[in-house]
Formats: sequence, structure tokens, C-alpha cells
Amino acid sequence: MAADASYVERRGRIEQYFDRTAVEAWARLTSSAPVSGIRATVRAGRDRMRATLLDYLPTDLHGLRLLDAGCGTGALAVEAARRGAHVVAIDLSPTLVELARQRLPSDLGDGRIEFRSGDMLDAELGHFDHMVGMDSLIHYEPVDVLRALSALAPRVRSSMVFTFAPRTPLLSTMHAVGKLFPRADRAPAIVPVEEFALRRGIYTAPELAGWAPARTKRVASGFYTSQAIEVVRR
Repeated sequence: MAADASYVERRGRIEQYFDRTAVEAWARLTSSAPVSGIRATVRAGRDRMRATLLDYLPTDLHGLRLLDAGCGTGALAVEAARRGAHVVAIDLSPTLVELARQRLPSDLGDGRIEFRSGDMLDAELGHFDHMVGMDSLIHYEPVDVLRALSALAPRVRSSMVFTFAPRTPLLSTMHAVGKLFPRADRAPAIVPVEEFALRRGIYTAPELAGWAPARTKRVASGFYTSQAIEVVRR
């Protein structure tokens, strides 16, 4: 499966939103600065989700190459590098990538981070032992999520760990209401996905033969709801 027009169109809207409209709010949310009660729940949820995804990776990442697909301001990449990984951290937003560079601590030990701005599916990024995508695929339709995994799979040796927005009554309602706003006035929608359908898609996609879904965990914190899923080579 190759990325098609729906993926490319949505990718462009996500890039514009996070690189222009939401960059200041995102920078504050991912810092230690005080935030509102609602955003505090989102920050707490994201912290828990980041810890979950890191738990799905080996404790010792020395000698391993990790793709942080949709790295944002770089918090997960930093923790992986502290475990010894060589991290390629890429995001659609050049502004957020530059902020990640500015925030880069000096105590990474043997690990290192190579920051890039661009498409996480770019084959020129090379091959990896693991891929992590924290909330970077939640804006895409399920078929595009599967296309993304299929594009990455030939270049990942062990596991692909990512998040999706689980189909809950609240998320489904928010998704429906969001469509009522003019396209220019709304953020890229979070697309609710049924876990069973996603797992079935992973099992049946020809390009994902040899891969299987494994551990999963849902994190719900106020206005933040996301679900981690691990896909491993069989």
C-alpha cells in the first residue's frame, strides 16, 4: 500500500495546523509552564501515554535505531536516547522540530538524536529496529493508518508501537460535531477507530504479512483519550 491522495491531503492540513495555528499552545502544553485545568488533564494523559510507549520498548536500546514518527517537541526521543538509542525524530512541523532542538538536554549518555522535519514515511530515513508514533496517526482514516504501517513495515526490524483514537461515544460525538464547522476554522479531526477493525486490518493486509498486534493499553485523562498498540514481527 502506498500513501494516496487522502493521506497527502490530511498530511498537509496537519502540517499547517501544528506549524502555524497551534504552535504556541503546543509549545506551552509540552513545557512545564502552568496551563488550564483542561490542558493539565491532556498533559497528564500524554505523560502517561509516553511512559506506556516507552515501556513497550527494550530497556536497553544501545546499538538500536529508533524512528520517532511525529516527534513534536522531542520528549519521547530524549527518553529513548537516554536508553542508548540512535533516534531519528521527525515531524511535519519545522517549528516544533526547531523547538525540540532548543530543548535538547545535554545528558543523553551514549544515545543521540537526529531531528528532521518532513514525512515520517520517507524511505530515505532508512531502516530501524523500532518505530514509535505517539498520537501521530490519530488524524488519519483507518485505511491510511494501515497504508502508513505497510509503508514502514519493510524498514522496521522488530516492532511498530503507535496510538490510535479508540471509538468511544465521546470521541465519536466530537468527531461528528467538528464536521459542522467550516473547514478553515477547525483543527484536523481526530478519527475514532474501532480496535477490532484495526487489528483485523493488520492481520489481513498483505503488506503486513508476518506482523501481528500484541499489547495494548488505553489512557484516559480528562479531555485526553488515546490507545497504545504494539505490532510485532511474528
